[in-house]
Amino acid sequence: MKVNPYIVTNGNGGEVIEFYKKVFDAEVIGVQTFGQMPASPDMPIPDEAKNRIAHAMFKIGESEIMLSDTFPGNPFQLGDQLNLCIMADDKEQAKRYYDALQEGGKVDMPLQETFWSPAYGIVTDKFGVTFQISTAGKDHQ
Repeated sequence: MKVNPYIVTNGNGGEVIEFYKKVFDAEVIGVQTFGQMPASPDMPIPDEAKNRIAHAMFKIGESEIMLSDTFPGNPFQLGDQLNLCIMADDKEQAKRYYDALQEGGKVDMPLQETFWSPAYGIVTDKFGVTFQISTAGKDHQ
C-alpha cells in the first residue's frame, strides 16, 4: 500500500506544477489532461475542460505528489484542496478500505472501475478527511 498527498486545484493545476518545479526543483513524472482521456459517449468532455489536468504526478525530493483540476461545474472550496490517495494492491483491499472509511462518513464517488483503476472511489471519513481509494492496475483488464 502507498499513500500520496493529492492536491485538487480549480483549473490552475499547470500553474501549480510550474510553481513547485521552480520552488522545490520538483520532477514532473506525468501529466494527463481531461482532453487526453479516452472518449466516452456517456460523459463527453466540454471544451472548457479539455486543457484542465485530469491527473498529474510530480516528485519533491523522494515524495510523490498527485494533482488534478476540478471538472468545470464541480464545487471547489479553498481549504479543501488537499486529500490523501491510498493505492491499494487489489480490488478486495480497496473495498475494505473504502467500506471502513465510509462508516459515519460520506461517499463522494462510489467505488467503481475506471479506465485507470479496477476499483476507484472517493470518500470523506467521519473526521472530515477525504480519501481517494485507487487500485494498482495489475488486475485491471
